[in-house]
Amino acid sequence: MSKTIRELADELGVSKQAVWQKIKRDSSINLRQFTSKKGNTVYINIDGQKAIKSMFLDKTSTKNRQHEDGVDDNEKERVDEQGEVKFLRDLVLELQSEKKELHKLLDQQQRLALQDKKMLEDYKAKIQKLEALAMTPHDSEKELSPKNKPEQETSTTDRQHKTKKWWHFGR
Repeated sequence: MSKTIRELADELGVSKQAVWQKIKRDSSINLRQFTSKKGNTVYINIDGQKAIKSMFLDKTSTKNRQHEDGVDDNEKERVDEQGEVKFLRDLVLELQSEKKELHKLLDQQQRLALQDKKMLEDYKAKIQKLEALAMTPHDSEKELSPKNKPEQETSTTDRQHKTKKWWHFGR
């Protein structure tokens, strides 16, 4: 529901010129974004009303702070100390809760790392068993096959060729 500048000013208890000055001074408010014009009357949409109200509420809270300055200094210091103590208590509680969360996360990480290590060891053991099973049949076949003798003979001839020097190969 759009309101005119006059209606908004009356609602806030300020003059129409004060609203215009706030709009012009504050660079965060884009006049075209929040306003529409019908004839000579400017209407402000809901978002613009909220923004303008927040600016004026900030000003009134400043006036309330100035009014509180008239309160006794000792009482003000006591209130400030109580506020600081409350703030520090809240801060300590927040830090303790974060510490608990971090401990939980650390425990989870350690458990996962241990599980990964166990799985890795299991996989290594399985691989070793499979390799042992795979190697056993091949070894027995080599021992039983009659081809072993010629392989040994060729290996001795390879050794003889290796002992020859390079200049003998050209002949």
